[in-house]
Amino acid sequence: MKETAAPFDHKAFLGTCTQAPGVYQMLDAEGTVIYVGKAKSLRKRIASYFRIAGERSPKTRVMVSQIASIRVAVTETEAEALLLEANLIKRHRPRYNILLRDDKSFPYIFVSNHEYPRLGFHRGARKKGVRYFGPYPSAVAVRDTLNLLQKLFLVRQCEDSMFAHRSRPCLQYQIGRCTAPCVGYIEPEEYAADIEAAVSFLQGRSDQVIGNLVQRMESAADELQFERAARLRDQIANLRQISEQQYVAGGEGDADVFALAREGGAAAVQIFFVRNGQNLGNTVRYPRLPDEADDAGIMAAILAQYYAEREPPRRVLVSHRPEAPEALEELLQQRRGSRVHLAWSLRGERAEWLRMAERNARLALQAHLAGKAGQQARLAALAQALNLPELPTRMECFDISHTQGEGTVASCVVFGPEGPIKSDYRRFNIAGIEPGDDYAAMHQALERRFARLKKGEGRVPDILFIDGGKGQVNQALDVLQAAGMEGLRVVGVAKGVERRPGMETLVLSGVDGPSILPAQSSALHLIQQIRDEAHRFAITGHRARRARARRESRLEGIPGLGPKRRAALLRHFGGMQGIARAGADELAKVPGISRGLARAIYEGFHES
Repeated sequence: MKETAAPFDHKAFLGTCTQAPGVYQMLDAEGTVIYVGKAKSLRKRIASYFRIAGERSPKTRVMVSQIASIRVAVTETEAEALLLEANLIKRHRPRYNILLRDDKSFPYIFVSNHEYPRLGFHRGARKKGVRYFGPYPSAVAVRDTLNLLQKLFLVRQCEDSMFAHRSRPCLQYQIGRCTAPCVGYIEPEEYAADIEAAVSFLQGRSDQVIGNLVQRMESAADELQFERAARLRDQIANLRQISEQQYVAGGEGDADVFALAREGGAAAVQIFFVRNGQNLGNTVRYPRLPDEADDAGIMAAILAQYYAEREPPRRVLVSHRPEAPEALEELLQQRRGSRVHLAWSLRGERAEWLRMAERNARLALQAHLAGKAGQQARLAALAQALNLPELPTRMECFDISHTQGEGTVASCVVFGPEGPIKSDYRRFNIAGIEPGDDYAAMHQALERRFARLKKGEGRVPDILFIDGGKGQVNQALDVLQAAGMEGLRVVGVAKGVERRPGMETLVLSGVDGPSILPAQSSALHLIQQIRDEAHRFAITGHRARRARARRESRLEGIPGLGPKRRAALLRHFGGMQGIARAGADELAKVPGISRGLARAIYEGFHES
């Protein structure tokens, strides 16, 4: 009898899914991609498919019933997500995406021949005197583009018959999608400039469009037409946000991109496929690691096994230098029958491809570590290692972060049977202590945490992990004694020799001497994961506090970015929000901003 596959556990998936923008692929039980979509927030968009059945359309209900797994790819910007979605649809032709297409002919966008031209959808024979742009792969792609153009340039899309009989502005004007040329709210010359900007955008000349908009904005400001200048400023900001042409669709040639992430004794290898400069999608592998595996050995083994039955492209880009790279490159060349370039020290566009793969590898590994099966095994191993009577249901870990005593922040992260419970995470801004006194900082954070617990806020943990050694553990024991909670198990996680993972020493409350778990121990892997998450959460909070305390623009804190370059950036993007939304490639287009400086600016706004 054929075994029935288990239904897709969307709750478990959503519990590990990122909020970042990107693209998702839905697969059925046979591994066939049945739908590809894009989202500003992957978690929110995917969650929308699993609402109450009555709130979904019949097509969506049928599609959701066939989902066996979901694969995601994170991108830096929504523009990248849009381009990647289009590439994946072309490659897989998912059945639920194809239903949106009309196979009679490919659709176009047209610009009508009118005093106040309109943009519209066109399919079929073309007329003289009308400008057409396309073809587009689907009607949905045309409508998405028209919607985007209407937001950016506020040009009309209504029929000429409706336009000719208006006596007052329609709803599109009220919601800021049109300048109401039908009732003369905009001069023909000004409207013509908006149309030409939209046409230039469709032709791929976004830099020229922005330059023209900047000139129009400055002219309006000089003429004291501040409302018009503000509208143009918003157009510049919106255009800059969505017109980015970055590494998902840039460049030439073919490449496979391998990125390795390791944490808590596990590893994930993310593989992206670039063909003709287009990112066609990704896959992830979770290799089983021997006890003494290192990054170079893992990367070499993955490449050798992966290409054992596949022909490599001309370029193979990797995040870590593999073991015996010369021999590996020779193997790849034998498989291909021509030269293969294996590279790991990258610049420019290819470095951007690799950075995206590395980010996806980290996210995939985090989701993998939080999986139910792996988590239960680690919990059982932890209970055995600590002689607990039953599996822990709530674990908290504290860490301290500061820079030479500045901006001290303590973090508290919480883990349960399913992994991180991020809604229960807390940060504590430490004050009133000697700068750099980690013991006093830990004491204050624990004191504040357990004072809240005594008031009934939250649950008492089964295990309290402390990032530190005996001194930090003693601080925790003092706080617990004062709070009347002496029976709580406290575990200090002291960093190993040269701070190497797998060499941690555990300081257990009520046990004489340190405890060392084997490097391959599942219990140690879980402790490492919890400790690393507390460290990440503390550093993020510390950086944010430090930035606020210094009370200076993020731009002013970036080396090499002087007043003239800051002014050029602000003028080019229309303000700080525009700069914050821009990708590194878009920042590098500003005169005087090198690629390296653009990357520093991007990281200054997106440091984690």
